[in-house]
Amino acid sequence: MAEKYEAGRSFLKANWHLLERGFESDQKQGVAAPPLEKAAPEGATRIPLKHPASLEPVGPPLLELLRARKSRRKYSDAPLSLEELSYLCWAADGVREARGKFAFRTAPSGGARHPFELYVYASRVEGVPEGLYYYEGIAHALRLVRAGGLGAELDAALLEQFWGAAAVFVWAAVPYRNEWRYGPVSHKLTLLDAGHACQNLYLACESVGCGTCAIGAYDQQKLDAFLGLDGTDEFAIYAAPVGTQTAPGS
Repeated sequence: MAEKYEAGRSFLKANWHLLERGFESDQKQGVAAPPLEKAAPEGATRIPLKHPASLEPVGPPLLELLRARKSRRKYSDAPLSLEELSYLCWAADGVREARGKFAFRTAPSGGARHPFELYVYASRVEGVPEGLYYYEGIAHALRLVRAGGLGAELDAALLEQFWGAAAVFVWAAVPYRNEWRYGPVSHKLTLLDAGHACQNLYLACESVGCGTCAIGAYDQQKLDAFLGLDGTDEFAIYAAPVGTQTAPGS
């Protein structure tokens, strides 16, 4: 029985011994580190978000959030406010401090590599035209990628798990950010880091009366195409629809 799953089980284990077999990372060879996030194309349309420093503490204490946290697949028709979206973006992938070649974000990451880009599809957000956006963590802003109502296309890519969300968060992996330092053991770290980021989003949603549900089952090719990714150097790895919670019993 175990033979069928040998490759997957091996991937889940600590394989740091692989770095002791004469492997030299690109970092050790003096190769420049990959950029912390994508550069903006000239003339890009941006929507500034409310600066994290101005956000006020909201919601119940952490203990209550942990008790209440669950995957929520039903949402009301109410839109998210721009302030709520600002808070959720910052919780999911925000930068607390940018220091030269490193950025320290709200979720932990092995070696502070943060091998992700965050995309947000805004469906019902006050002050944000419907469309697909790229989250600029350092500038704390949304950059327009594709305008218009694209919900049906995204729903197909998510295997019909859009659920009428007000916004959908999609993390895309940029594997070389980890490979540059950790080489053959970098990929497990990438998945661990994705879990850290999504749990941040879960707790942030609960604190403002929203809900989310992490999605690991999606059509890889369709979701990569929706985001405009090449599927090799950057590809979708995790998704989470977000909306305001429905009334109890609804």
